[in-house]
Amino acid sequence: MIGVSRHSSPNLAGLQHVTADLNDAEECRKALANTAPATHVFYATWARQANETENCAVNGAMTRNALEAAAARGAVRHAVLVTGLKHYLGSFDNYGAQVLDTPFTEEQPRVPGENFYYTQEDILFEIARKYGFSWSVARPHTIIGYAPGNAMNLGTSLAVYASLCRETGRPFQFPGTPEQYGALVDMTSAELLAHHLTWEAMTKAAANQAFNVVNGDVFRWRKMWGRIAEFFEIPAAPYPGVAHPLEVSLADAGGDWKAIAKKYKLQTGDLRKIAPWWHVDADLGRTQECVTDMTKSRELGFLEYRSTWGAFQDLFHRLRKERVIP
Repeated sequence: MIGVSRHSSPNLAGLQHVTADLNDAEECRKALANTAPATHVFYATWARQANETENCAVNGAMTRNALEAAAARGAVRHAVLVTGLKHYLGSFDNYGAQVLDTPFTEEQPRVPGENFYYTQEDILFEIARKYGFSWSVARPHTIIGYAPGNAMNLGTSLAVYASLCRETGRPFQFPGTPEQYGALVDMTSAELLAHHLTWEAMTKAAANQAFNVVNGDVFRWRKMWGRIAEFFEIPAAPYPGVAHPLEVSLADAGGDWKAIAKKYKLQTGDLRKIAPWWHVDADLGRTQECVTDMTKSRELGFLEYRSTWGAFQDLFHRLRKERVIP
């Protein structure tokens, strides 16, 4: 198995790591030249830009460079692209402007406006036709898994938020909208997503299709918030009925986290590296219900299920074990 990323990666059993900047087509080609030709490609990355026009240009180029570099070697049989629910909700520049009815299903049309997910899909379709391999698209909801430094990491950010509240006495208050606090929602375990991606790549009936990928349960944040608070042994503050974005309320928390990291000998005292508050605010700041249908996968034979609360607990324990949080 070959893993490609811009920066060095921890040693993982069975993984040959290759460093490459996906913005550079020639660098991608050279980076893969000394590896075994890939038969299956899994593309699961993005680079955040200032606006959606730039997101489309940069992330489209990265997708093209990676797929072309792999496919040109002549061995690719299937490529999987990981996107997400912005396929239904719109880009961050146009988020929720046109809401499709829930639960979201794969045949629902693209929403108007620029969206780098659509750009990536179109490039995938084009290159798959050019080189004659099959494809699939995975659309997970918010992913729960161990990935410190990931730009969209809600579970880790909430664990850091709870740890800050416990150590400093800040109220552990749900930061999102009333709609998100009370509406049904679902999420995606990173482990379940990995299993689904493998299933997509190896199942003939799944070829050339898009799939929603969620755990299979639903919850309401007004209940889940209390569970998270209980895990970290702090009270859940009463919800005030309006959003209070963490980018604002925790703007001065960097020094507190630095002191906490020093006290407990944590991996990093740089709060910005492990808790992207902008993503928490975007995820919990939505004003419509987000529930995802998994019927298509079930009917084709993917029957795995994951408890979202169980995924949260597993992540929190791992974060403590790896000394990301106290």
